[in-house]
Amino acid sequence: MAAAPEPASPARLVVLVSGSGTNLQALLDAVAEHGAAAYGAEVVAVGADRPDIEGLRRAERAGLPTFVERVRDHPTRAAWDAALAEAVAAHRPDLVVSAGFMKIVGADFLARFGGRFINTHPALLPSFPGAHAVGDALAHGVKVTGCTIHFVDAGIDSGPIIAQGVVELREDDDESSLHERIKDVERRLLVEVVGRLARDGYTVKGRKVSIP
Repeated sequence: MAAAPEPASPARLVVLVSGSGTNLQALLDAVAEHGAAAYGAEVVAVGADRPDIEGLRRAERAGLPTFVERVRDHPTRAAWDAALAEAVAAHRPDLVVSAGFMKIVGADFLARFGGRFINTHPALLPSFPGAHAVGDALAHGVKVTGCTIHFVDAGIDSGPIIAQGVVELREDDDESSLHERIKDVERRLLVEVVGRLARDGYTVKGRKVSIP
């Protein structure tokens, strides 16, 4: 990957969700607090892989267009991936944010948005990739864990790392309490990273992401 195209001003964000949408809300709150011009970005649409979720309701309350692409509504996973890519592309995003989007995208989507598709992960990658990162870290007995913001590639949580935040474990932590503290750090870090990428631009050389 090389330098990303110059974003619009403010940058256009499409956010993908699968659940409650708390990361989406953090981005909406940042835009509302600072204004799109000062923050550098605005959410222009929200997509999901299933209907009737709080993430979509948050978008609708904010007056944003929404779309849903369910895997089961398409004959193959590849057809779903192509449809998702088309639905996202219709909103002309500069950046796409996976904010708790629990589906793995495929070749069509990455061909359109590789190097512009951001994901959050509740562990310090490359340790503990996959869907059970918090429990895996806890079971491993680590003393610190955290969250990672990274670009998505064809692997599982394997794309270039943009930023990380650290969370120390406590003696009385269970998976739920630890995950809640990670989410607090994750929301703040996502807001910071998206704003910086949008305002300042970035380059990706191999695995190294640089923001001026």
